[in-house]
Amino acid sequence: MDQEKLRHLLCELGTAILSKVVSARQGLSAEKLAAVTGEAGGDTIFAIDRFGEDAILEWFRAQWPSEEPVQIVMEGLESELCFPEGKSAAETKWKCIIDPIDGTRGLMYDKRSAWALAAIAPQHGEETRLSQIVACAMTELPVSKQWRADQFSARLDGPLVATWCDWRAGSDPKPLHTEPSTAHSFDHGFASLAKFFPEGRTLTAQIEERLWDQILGPNRSRSPVVFDDQYLSTAGQFHELITGRDRLVGDLRPLIFHALDLESSLVCHPYDACAWLLLKKAGVVFEHPLGGFPDAPLDTESGVAWIAYANETLAAKARPVLQKILREFLP
Repeated sequence: MDQEKLRHLLCELGTAILSKVVSARQGLSAEKLAAVTGEAGGDTIFAIDRFGEDAILEWFRAQWPSEEPVQIVMEGLESELCFPEGKSAAETKWKCIIDPIDGTRGLMYDKRSAWALAAIAPQHGEETRLSQIVACAMTELPVSKQWRADQFSARLDGPLVATWCDWRAGSDPKPLHTEPSTAHSFDHGFASLAKFFPEGRTLTAQIEERLWDQILGPNRSRSPVVFDDQYLSTAGQFHELITGRDRLVGDLRPLIFHALDLESSLVCHPYDACAWLLLKKAGVVFEHPLGGFPDAPLDTESGVAWIAYANETLAAKARPVLQKILREFLP
């Protein structure tokens, strides 16, 4: 199956998840959506997460080409799952990693959009990695008052595809123009390191403060010139970069927790970062904070530390400073 067909299928999957989530949540309170239903991969599974999982199973059973057997990697699976059902992972051609709802906490309280993520790579068993992904899709799951949902997709041998639709009407997707920031400085722009939860927040903030002191100079202005935005969703952070809203976003949690000898596994996982190809196709610089590609197996356990810069100019300004600071703080 060619990459364009794979991209198209993943877009259809994202649309199916969108339809299921926005319909299933109707009339349910935040308390019901936020009910804890389990634990998986170190993260909590909430009631709203089950809507996305149900949509995935229904869609694969009905829509996935039987001649292209695929293994599904997803949080919450208690056993190996392949389609057509009955196949083993060793018999599949593809490995598809999925996050049904990335940004559950924001969506279940109707605060901010979440995203459905899916990416696919040729099957190489346990050696299948993020760097081998050939197609991906990222579909917006909007808050209840929002009628528009964006979708971004890409294949390795093609461009970024960006569209939007009115989910209420089930309208056909329409083209969406997006462009990362072309700014050559961080002045008066959004730039953030992930510090969503109390664990590791102090060390992350110290690193971040040192970064801006060295790039901008301490106390340069009475008014802050770099703004922080904690979008509690890796895909949401990717969206802000692709659409020109953020100039730098990074997630250091695997490095921070290792340095502090913390056991918390609530970090960015491969299923959170599986849409990295969208950043590359948009022209955003995506890399490991200490250099190189932030590769990881397509599993539900590995941590992924990453940093993204809106363009090469900003990367050249911040990269050497950040790497020097990280070597000082994280021996």
